[in-house]
Amino acid sequence: MHSRPAAGAALALLSAVTFATSGTFARSLIQAGWSAESAVVARVGVAALVLAVPALLSLRGRTHVLRSNAVSIGLFGLLGVALAQVCFFNAVRYLPVGVALLLEYLGIILVVGWMWLRHGQRPRQLTVAGSVVALAGLAFVLDLAGTANFHPVGVLWGLGAAFGLAGYFVLAGRVDPRLPSVAMASAGMAVGAAVLLLVGLTGLLPLRATFGEVTFAGQRTSWLVPILGLSLVAAVIAYLAGIAGNRILGPRLSSFVGLTEVLFAVLIAWLFLNELPTGWQLFGGALIIAGVALVRLDELRGASSAPRPVEPEPALALDNR
Repeated sequence: MHSRPAAGAALALLSAVTFATSGTFARSLIQAGWSAESAVVARVGVAALVLAVPALLSLRGRTHVLRSNAVSIGLFGLLGVALAQVCFFNAVRYLPVGVALLLEYLGIILVVGWMWLRHGQRPRQLTVAGSVVALAGLAFVLDLAGTANFHPVGVLWGLGAAFGLAGYFVLAGRVDPRLPSVAMASAGMAVGAAVLLLVGLTGLLPLRATFGEVTFAGQRTSWLVPILGLSLVAAVIAYLAGIAGNRILGPRLSSFVGLTEVLFAVLIAWLFLNELPTGWQLFGGALIIAGVALVRLDELRGASSAPRPVEPEPALALDNR
C-alpha cells in the first residue's frame, strides 16, 4: 500500500524535473537564431502529435466530448499553451531561466485576485499572507537594489507568462470530467501550435528557425537535440508523468510537489548554462515558493473543511508549459 504514494511522488518529481528542462533547451535554440514562437510551435506541435494516439485511446471513440469542449480547449491552447510558453521563452532571452520561471509562477497569485474580483471569493488570511510573502519575494527576484543586471523587457515577458499560467489554472478548474487529461493536453497543444503557426504566416509574429549546429551544455550539437528535448522530454514525458502522478496523489498534493520545478530549473540552468541567480534573487525565489505553498495549503484546508463533491479530473498536474 505504501508503494503507491511513493510511486505517485516519484512520477510527480519526474514531471517537475522534465518540465524544468524547457528553459535550458529553449535557450540553446534562441541563441542559435530561433524565435521564441518557432521554438514553441516545434515543442507543442511534436508533443501534440506524439500524444494524439494515447489521447484518442483515452476517449474510446467518444470524440463528441472534444466537440462539446471546443471552447475550453481553444482557450486553454491560447492562454495555457501559446501565451504562457511564448512569453516564458521570450523571457529567457533576457533573464536567467530560474528568474523567468519564478515570475511565471506568480500566476498562482493572480488567480487569487481573479477569483476575488470576478467571483467574490474573498481570500482567507493564510492566502493573503502567502500572497504578501510571494510579492515580497518578487521584489528580491527583480533585485530592486540593482545588484543584478537584466533587461526590464524580460520582466514584462515573465509577467506575461504569469497571466498565461493564471489562465491555465482558471480553465483547469472548469474541466469537463468526461474529458481525459491526456486528450485535453494533446488538443490544447495542437490548438496552440496551429494558432501560432497561422499568425506567424501572416507576419505578425516572427517565425525564425535555423537548422545547423547549436550550442548546448557548452558543446556544439545538432538543432534536433534541443528540439527533441523540448518536445519529448519537457512536454511528452513531463505531461504523462504529471498526469499519472496526479491521479495517484491527487491535484493538491501533486501541486505542492510541482513547486520543486523552480528549484530543478535553477539547478539545470546552473549545470548546463553556468547560469545562477544572485543570492538575493535566490532568497526572493524561496519567498515566492513559500508564498505559493501557503496559498496551496489554504486551498487544501478550505477543501478539507467543505463538503466534498466528486472532483473532476484536472486538466494537467500543475504546469502548462
